[in-house]
Amino acid sequence: MIEFQCKKEKKEMWEGKIIYLKKYKSHYEFRIESRSGILVLVGKTTDGGFACMPDFGAGCYITNLRNQFWNTEKLVNVLGEVDGITVANALFALSNEIDI
Repeated sequence: MIEFQCKKEKKEMWEGKIIYLKKYKSHYEFRIESRSGILVLVGKTTDGGFACMPDFGAGCYITNLRNQFWNTEKLVNVLGEVDGITVANALFALSNEIDI
């Protein structure tokens, strides 16, 4: 389990946990438990990285997992503020664990 902190404009903070991580040949799958439960699939395409959240019917391109600013902007657009921030922080927390 990997724990991480999320912050919204220095006003609000919450915790998240990655409760499992699985590597497939072409992508990774992980589950976040936070304010909501989020299943995330991440991988690479010829145009860059992607994140897909099938339970939300959402997905977008992402960049280097350490680039929280870019990833937060993209994820907030498809998931909303709290869940987008949560997924971006989870990706940052996984940046030493996975290679995309």
